[in-house]
Amino acid sequence: MKKQVFYIHGGESYEEHNDFLERLKTREIRDLPSAVPYVKWTKSMAEDLGEDYEVFLPQMPNSQNAKYEEWKIWFERHFEYFHKDMILIGCSLGAMFLYKYLIENKPHFSIKSVILMASPVPELLPKEEKDGGDFFFKLEDVYMLQQRCNMLVIMHSKDDFLVPYEHALKLKEALPEAELVTFEDKNHFLVAELPELIEMIKGLG
Repeated sequence: MKKQVFYIHGGESYEEHNDFLERLKTREIRDLPSAVPYVKWTKSMAEDLGEDYEVFLPQMPNSQNAKYEEWKIWFERHFEYFHKDMILIGCSLGAMFLYKYLIENKPHFSIKSVILMASPVPELLPKEEKDGGDFFFKLEDVYMLQQRCNMLVIMHSKDDFLVPYEHALKLKEALPEAELVTFEDKNHFLVAELPELIEMIKGLG
């Protein structure tokens, strides 16, 4: 039976619809015919892991203006395809989703590892920052993740231009049993290759 990896990408979420409309007016258009194709490490993830792995890379609903309840429904739709010892990975908003989901829910399937990449900590966001509020979790509750899986990993890069490294240190403080993996030059993990993650997954056995 193949080992299963489920990756949840990031996204944006807006408290006010008008803020989302304003964002559409300034958001970079990346899919023009003349644009150089954007390559991210997830594109080759399944190939890099090889035939022993089954990799789920779902497109989460409405990622340009994400809603937690919609992501929760879509995530749970996949449960019937899960075996045991799942490896769950979330990046940015995807990591926030996993924090909140696993705080509030005890999955019926076993989880070998949860890998949380570049996750914001709601308490460290500016007080006036409300966008993404329905993905927010309480730092005091994150200890529950240690009860949901065999291994918990926090990954962050010191040069992350969206989520400061301070957020990772705060999460590590709240999750002393978690492994903190620090990078110097992976920014917000918007890189073409991430062999360190592939090696880590394979090392889980």
